[in-house]
Amino acid sequence: MIDDASGVDVFESLRRYLGSVAYRLLGSVTDAEDVLQEAWLRWRSTERSTVDEPRAYLTTVVTRLCYDQLGSARVRREAYYGEWLPEPLVAEESTPDRIAELGDEVSIALLAVLEELTPAERTAFVLHDVFAVGFEEIACSLDRTPDAARQLASRARRRVRERGHRGRVDPAAHRQVVHAFAAAAAEGDIQGLLAVLDPDVVWHSDGGGVVTAGARAVLGADKVSRLVRGLTTKWLGPDSGYFTSPVLVNGEAGLAWHDAEGRIAGVLAFQVTDGRITAAYVALNPEKLTHVTQLTVTS
Repeated sequence: MIDDASGVDVFESLRRYLGSVAYRLLGSVTDAEDVLQEAWLRWRSTERSTVDEPRAYLTTVVTRLCYDQLGSARVRREAYYGEWLPEPLVAEESTPDRIAELGDEVSIALLAVLEELTPAERTAFVLHDVFAVGFEEIACSLDRTPDAARQLASRARRRVRERGHRGRVDPAAHRQVVHAFAAAAAEGDIQGLLAVLDPDVVWHSDGGGVVTAGARAVLGADKVSRLVRGLTTKWLGPDSGYFTSPVLVNGEAGLAWHDAEGRIAGVLAFQVTDGRITAAYVALNPEKLTHVTQLTVTS
């Protein structure tokens, strides 16, 4: 039997895992934290003597809470101003242990693709392909048969591949491309930018109507390189007080844009394929950066 004290220990031992499940399902740190709080309240009121496998039980609780949110979240995001991007997880680049903590399948690029799946497809894919949860357990969470859960995961996997997501590249190669991009951007070097941008690169930005950002994606290396030069000229000039720093964004090399006090005002994540940037994701909405503003650096 799991008593109250043991119940707290059990939940705390699973908190990071459960938070990872919730974040991957929702793409929102804030919403994931809310789900964890609700899961804790439910766990606290559960007759724990009837629970044989706390991890499986709590995974089901968190999954169902997230699944309920995904439907309403889709409605909210359809009314969102401009593009909706996931909330980034940010750590200083000098702390590579964060890569292992965040896992292998949580890149902003993948989360953005997952936004295009149905709630059921996303849930089946994340639980099975990321966390190796069995289809019997997934079926219980979704009120589907195991065969239906397997088909959902297969369909999601196919759609992820069709969107060009190939998983992570070598971290050193990814970092090299991002640093080359940062150097070229700082110099306003169009040719340097074109050298690291895929001809069909897509630039996504999310200001949420709170700060200025493009309402639609920008397509093509020529347009993206000129956009980047314009942005750096405006915001990163010698008298602006703003500056960038290398960071880990969801475990991959990225960039943070800081205000004069060192607070993060924007986060840039990149998808790299065959040595070039194929997509960039720029999170500017301050409401999506409240959990990373404590990370400050000096220029």
